[in-house]
Amino acid sequence: MLLAIDVGNSTTVVGVFDGPNLVDHWRLSTLRRRTADEFGMVVSGVMDLAGLDLEGDINGVVIGSVVPDVTMALRGMCDRYVGTLPVVVEPGVRTGISLRHENPRDLGADRIANAVAAHALYGGPSIVVDFGTATSFDAVDRDGAFVGGAIAPGISTSSEALVQRAARLPTVEPVAPPSPIGRTTVTALQSGIVYGSAGQVDGIVARIVRELGPGVTVVATGGLASSVLEACTTIDHHDPWLTLKGLRLIWERNLDV
Repeated sequence: MLLAIDVGNSTTVVGVFDGPNLVDHWRLSTLRRRTADEFGMVVSGVMDLAGLDLEGDINGVVIGSVVPDVTMALRGMCDRYVGTLPVVVEPGVRTGISLRHENPRDLGADRIANAVAAHALYGGPSIVVDFGTATSFDAVDRDGAFVGGAIAPGISTSSEALVQRAARLPTVEPVAPPSPIGRTTVTALQSGIVYGSAGQVDGIVARIVRELGPGVTVVATGGLASSVLEACTTIDHHDPWLTLKGLRLIWERNLDV
């Protein structure tokens, strides 16, 4: 089985694949000071609850990380608890797609994995909208090349910044209110957060579509996608585990390296 780990700035998503099938998955907080042994305890613990064994069942590991300290700790976890070298999405790793970016070394591993999975599963041209700490827009052309995109503040990032700077505004859950016209401070905030984020997504997607041409498929992923999906008009598919699927594909393309 394959252990796939997607390390974001706020959340780390862990999944176990048996061939192409995602057997189980977990969302963990990204803690930069967590050691290799602590990662081993946490990952083996959640796997044990699902009847899986980190040391006995896993024969491959793939890591996509935007947090270098966590990447280092996960390498140590793999060495000690799995006994294998992980495939880490970094320069030199085979992705199977062209990265038409002015500086590919600046690309986050999650964006690369999203592009790989989007082209493999949905074809091109396509756009991946990843709702996380940031909301990222990844554009893939008809030939399967990653051609760039956009990065905007994430839903929670924006709302938390607003609450921190406005003393009388409360923290609210990012869910759609009964009406876009909020009649309380809470529902007014929810309206702004949900419909404002949806408008941002639809607006940026529309502009990228004009660049990519007709026949674009738009895929949403990320932990916060469900907060605004129903308010968006440009999303064709919701694939919560798209990044993990992309990591699995990258691992397969590096088996003989």
